[in-house]
Amino acid sequence: MPEKKSESKAEKLRYQKKTVYEKAGEKIVREAYDYANGYVNFLNAAKTEREAVAESIRIAEAAGYRAWKFGNPMKVGDKLYYNNRGKNLFLFRIGSEPIDNGIRITGAHIDSPRLDLKQNPLYEDHDLCFLKTHYYGGIRKYQWLAMPLALHGVVVKQSGETVKIVIGENETDPVMYITDLLPHLAQNEVTKTVTQAFQGEKLNILAGSRPLEGAEKDAVKLGVLTYLYDAYGITEEDFQSAELSLVPAGRARDVGFDRSMICGYGHDDRCCAYPSLTAMIDADESLHTTMCTLVDKEETGSDGVTGAQSSITVDLIGEIARALGGNVAAVRANSKCLSSDVAAIYDPNFADVFEERNAAMLGCGVAMCKFTGARGKSGTSDASAELVAWVRRCLNEAGVVWQTCELGKVDLGGGGTIAKYMANQNIDTIDLGVGVLSMHAPFEVISKVDLYESYRAFRAFYRFRAE
Repeated sequence: MPEKKSESKAEKLRYQKKTVYEKAGEKIVREAYDYANGYVNFLNAAKTEREAVAESIRIAEAAGYRAWKFGNPMKVGDKLYYNNRGKNLFLFRIGSEPIDNGIRITGAHIDSPRLDLKQNPLYEDHDLCFLKTHYYGGIRKYQWLAMPLALHGVVVKQSGETVKIVIGENETDPVMYITDLLPHLAQNEVTKTVTQAFQGEKLNILAGSRPLEGAEKDAVKLGVLTYLYDAYGITEEDFQSAELSLVPAGRARDVGFDRSMICGYGHDDRCCAYPSLTAMIDADESLHTTMCTLVDKEETGSDGVTGAQSSITVDLIGEIARALGGNVAAVRANSKCLSSDVAAIYDPNFADVFEERNAAMLGCGVAMCKFTGARGKSGTSDASAELVAWVRRCLNEAGVVWQTCELGKVDLGGGGTIAKYMANQNIDTIDLGVGVLSMHAPFEVISKVDLYESYRAFRAFYRFRAE
């Protein structure tokens, strides 16, 4: 065999991003492509947070995890999950080392930008039936017009019965649709700003056009209501206690002649949730107590009983600490958390909004973001240099390909994750996750090798011993 070329002094001194293809080799790339198949199945099955929780529970139970409730006992070796209201999930495994050493936590969110139906959505106008929507999270409204949409969610009747609805995903299903103005009549529209031209109250779903035979008033609307009652047993009043969302119809697909990328709805943040979940399951031999939390409401500020600002995380850590005879404050102080959220990938088509030296690059591995926030680092926890060094060592010793990044040029914008809410509980936290192109679009794009390096990073984090 030829002698391995020694690293030059210049190469040792310089820091330069390299792709996974350059650094990790063909074996890792093949593994990444294989791993992506399971992720695509997860993405297709989990287009809402409720569906993401259900699919994650299915995966966890197949790996030996069982349901736990507050007040139940726990012991070393237990593999448990807590389902918080069907929209927030905690997996935790009780390790053999003292609990006061802390918990290794990954935190991803499972909600994505979408259109929600209003509580009184149905109306008829000029023999067309529409559904009123209220957009959820940061969308660019024009991207949701003139494309097939699917209806996902639940209707909870007054009796408490829950009816699950998915319409638009099978080839034989009808789809939903938002009309757009033809270019021939859009002379006035093209002179407006995007905000003026596309308004939330005009994101109305075309739901029907056939009148109910014999009806004298709102005949088309009654036709739609008749279909809903015959198919699902629901009436118009049942919309008051429903959670129904419009998401892009169709399955995730490979992108590029080389199939190196994946296009799909909800990469933000399910492309971090799935690696966090599967890494936790595959780090079964870890001596640490480990936890994977999948939260809701990140796209709207992490409020509410299923969001990261809820006391549920602290309550659960407290239960674990007490069950194992630990000190709650010590457990939190010695814990570490990877806020597994996405990064913005440098797009040469929009180079003017990025600072290239500090942008995440597609194919260069998992992206570490020391701070999020906006402009002068407002709204961020800004991880310490000590934590960054610890994570560097963890990833490098595991051979994980990683990069650092921030979200665009300093003055242009910014964003937030759940990192600051975990850090506010005295838990050292840093953002680490997959880079995304076209973030918050109906269909986003990620690299398969970046996805897999995120999985390898989370698995290394769960296993790493720094002694």
